[in-house]
Amino acid sequence: MPGYLPDSFDYLDAAHEMAHTGRPALARLLAEEAATRTEDPDEAARILRRFPDPASLRLKDC
Repeated sequence: MPGYLPDSFDYLDAAHEMAHTGRPALARLLAEEAATRTEDPDEAARILRRFPDPASLRLKDC
């Protein structure tokens, strides 16, 4: 749909889909975006807890 901007629910749906298809790193990235688009800090924290950070896949010193 032209001009449509995804909201936190769209990102969260995509995160669930990636998690169910075995893509934890993509799921986490989408969950992080969903959390940043959520105004309630408690809800944002809950979203991130549901999708653990795959730290071994992240490049921290680049």
